[in-house]
Amino acid sequence: MMKKLLIALAITSFFMGCKKEKKVDSQKEENSIVTTEEIKQDLPFYWEGANVYFLLTDRFYNGNPKKDLTLNRTDSTAVLRGFEGGDMSGISKKVDEGYFSDLGINAIWFTPIVEQVHGSTNEGTGNTYAYHGYWAKDWTAIDPNFGTRKDLANLVKKAHSKGIRVLLDVVLNHTGPVTDLDPVWPEEWVRTDPTCEFTTYENTTACTLVANLPDILTESNEPVELPDALLAKWKEEGRLSQELDELNLFFERTGYPRAPRFYIIKWLTDYIHEFGVDGFRVDTVKHVNENAWSELKKEADYAFETWKKKHPDEVLDDTEFYMVGEVYNYGISSGRKFDFGDKTVDFFDYGFKSLINFDLKTDALKDYETVFKKYNYLLNTKMAGKSVLNYLTSHDDGSPFDRERKKPYIAANMLLLTPGASQVYYGDETLRPLTIEGAEGDAHLRSTMNWEDLDSIPSVKKVHEHWQKLGQFRAKHPSVGAGKHKRLSKKPYVFSRLFVKGDYKDKVAIALDLPKGKKSLRVKGFFGEGAKLFDTYSQTEVVVKNGYVVLENDFDTALLELVE
Repeated sequence: MMKKLLIALAITSFFMGCKKEKKVDSQKEENSIVTTEEIKQDLPFYWEGANVYFLLTDRFYNGNPKKDLTLNRTDSTAVLRGFEGGDMSGISKKVDEGYFSDLGINAIWFTPIVEQVHGSTNEGTGNTYAYHGYWAKDWTAIDPNFGTRKDLANLVKKAHSKGIRVLLDVVLNHTGPVTDLDPVWPEEWVRTDPTCEFTTYENTTACTLVANLPDILTESNEPVELPDALLAKWKEEGRLSQELDELNLFFERTGYPRAPRFYIIKWLTDYIHEFGVDGFRVDTVKHVNENAWSELKKEADYAFETWKKKHPDEVLDDTEFYMVGEVYNYGISSGRKFDFGDKTVDFFDYGFKSLINFDLKTDALKDYETVFKKYNYLLNTKMAGKSVLNYLTSHDDGSPFDRERKKPYIAANMLLLTPGASQVYYGDETLRPLTIEGAEGDAHLRSTMNWEDLDSIPSVKKVHEHWQKLGQFRAKHPSVGAGKHKRLSKKPYVFSRLFVKGDYKDKVAIALDLPKGKKSLRVKGFFGEGAKLFDTYSQTEVVVKNGYVVLENDFDTALLELVE
């Protein structure tokens, strides 16, 4: 079988630069992964089929060890409950090295980087610092443990240069907990009780998620003064006048009352104004009155368009600002509605293009066709025009699909080939352990990235290569995540994906669970007679004869695209 010159990783609509070719000229190289440079493509980008990489900023990679200890955070902590050293510089380094590009990633979501509470807490799982980023102290500042404003600017520019979008993780629902170093915000800003019961709309929104996590009064329209502690902090840092002037301009332009949520909306959208981030992953969505999300989206859109006008040379395309929400326990099976028990809410009507889908981790226990057919149906009927972000592992879901990492190939296939956007959680692709000796609760899910395993363990390298091949194919072909699914053959299992939008059309065929040796794959009715196809998994060119293509190799996967 002839080998083809491989166009080096045509993986997203935005990778910049020139194409680089590499010959696949021997049997020995058949299983190799082609590395990437900054390349540009004319492929359009669609969030509906995005391949998102989610990581904990503190746990991924330490790019600047000099900032590992900041703000006098010297208390001892429980296992994996303190800062470990990861930062935005580390993410940038891996962007530079092509780690994300080689995985076919076209968007990166990392945990919040705003300044966290300075003190530690002990809430039953051992002493803990805010390494995870969800305990805000000052939304206007970046926590020094995660880096600086310059680091964020650098990260966004590097990611954009490779066609990778950046999602900031944002929290509007609550402040950080009260500690010896972090006083509670004024009662005009937050409630400290009751604790949520999650049985009605009221006791899910007008309450604290857990004890000692003050809840922002997001439903209030009453004007409030800024907390004295925040004013004193800004004054000490020499930026009090600037912050107050900017707030005055914001409220004059918008006409919003100076209620708590509008201050925070202003502070969050400042990161769009300044850095040009492409979207928000919004935390604890169902715990906030839904109109607040429409207001956040309105200001985010304004900020994004303003940034684009000021930086025309840095604009990737005309894709609008993206918001994906975490409505805990929402699943695609529910369609567009989330049921609080006494009230249903369609969060897609309040600024969200997508919601995180909690269903796939259990759906993935079923066979491929059952899952793919279900998602294809729902996304093209009840969910038409909207999408979901599928995941199998996350930072706070204690019941992941494959906790023991015994089914990494099935996990990759299910996550990267199920219709919808995909969320790769850091270490899914490297078998990062999800059970850590001495850890408790969600700390098990948040270990440091296992770079050493990737460098030294052959089985990890092999799994990683599979994720790379699928990810690259997915990113090159929007049809994989955003297209319509159809089964072409039951055994061997072959299916097609077709995506058409305007003048753009993309079509692929994929086969899974193939036997070793010679195999005949049915593509009749999808690819025409005599069509030249390229299997990117085995690097083999084939021709359609009598509605079939024939491959001969030991791979159980085929990823077929038209030869241009």
